[in-house]
Amino acid sequence: MIVTLMNLLRACWRPSSNRHARTGSDATGRQDGLLWYKDTGQHVNGDFSMAVVQANNLLEDQCQIESGPLSFLDSGPYGTFVGVYDGHGGPETACYINDNLFNHLKRFASEQNSMSADVLKKAYEATEDGFFSIVTKQWPVKPQIAAVGSCCLVGVICGGMLYVANVGDSRAVLGKHVKATGEVLAVQLSAEHNVSIESVRKELQSVHPEDRHVVVLKHNVWRVKGLIQVCRSIGDAYLKKQEFNREPLYAKFRLREPFSKPILSSEPSICVQPIQPHDQFLIFASDGLWEHLTNQEAVDIVQNNPRSGSARRLIKSALLGAAKKREMRYSDLKKIDRGVRRHFHDDITVIVLFLDSSLVSRASTCRGPAVSLRGAGVSLRSSTLAPYGSQM
Repeated sequence: MIVTLMNLLRACWRPSSNRHARTGSDATGRQDGLLWYKDTGQHVNGDFSMAVVQANNLLEDQCQIESGPLSFLDSGPYGTFVGVYDGHGGPETACYINDNLFNHLKRFASEQNSMSADVLKKAYEATEDGFFSIVTKQWPVKPQIAAVGSCCLVGVICGGMLYVANVGDSRAVLGKHVKATGEVLAVQLSAEHNVSIESVRKELQSVHPEDRHVVVLKHNVWRVKGLIQVCRSIGDAYLKKQEFNREPLYAKFRLREPFSKPILSSEPSICVQPIQPHDQFLIFASDGLWEHLTNQEAVDIVQNNPRSGSARRLIKSALLGAAKKREMRYSDLKKIDRGVRRHFHDDITVIVLFLDSSLVSRASTCRGPAVSLRGAGVSLRSSTLAPYGSQM
């Protein structure tokens, strides 16, 4: 019965495993095997480009761009919202974020009649609470949902200001023009929460001084409790509430010692800064891209090529790097189907936002073109979530 359900989910889940397919319209994006892309479009503050390539059997990355109203009020504010959600343990949390985070942001922006870091923080908190309510309801029949989580990277452009919020290890990078040299330099805007970074390990250890094993080096990889590399996320209830770290959760997720306070956090790191005339574009991407490209390499690829297809071009560069590491041809890598493909690279999501200074400088009351688009063009609703995610 479970196998049948999983087959049904795979049948309706895109990107398709038909590597020769080219489907879709320019409005909703196009499909090319495991690659979904929208080469160019317009948002309130300029142009954009999006692309997603699937590696997992079930796509765990989700993403969206929303441009136009950022609240439920006619008076605004207006602007552009970008979200990149890199799931782990299954697609459920990332799909839930894709369905709910932006609406929470609009609700809190309506209450404050403005955009702010506080609006973003409250939207993250409400999304976490909402997903935990689903975990609580499904726990008796689908306990493994407690081990599903997602990184969550958000960017908002509103009223000439840029807001970047992040939990996990996705990354936002700014391409900034340097007038003196003519170069476009990469500036990382997001803080990452991966315990492979020494400063992140030390921060987590300072929060849990009583636990000598809160971070463990396992198979030459630093992991929180030997289980997960990120220390902030949405979901992952099994490392945030003791009630979900017990049977019937799989033994590999259960900790030997009980815990009294959350081990992982869902509080985002938030960066707020004005957009300057020399700010050229923004790259938002899951860690699958940054495993193969440096910040500056990604910025150079965008800067030195036409705007159209920028996101797809970045993904191709990452895949070329993945193929080179395995000493194989790119054309052979593309022939490998989802599931097996995960041994060569992760799901990769990229959104590039180009910044038109004349549009950015307008007040947040400027409506501009309305856009609502999700990468891969489809998401699983909470009522059809896979019972055990990719753990199966």
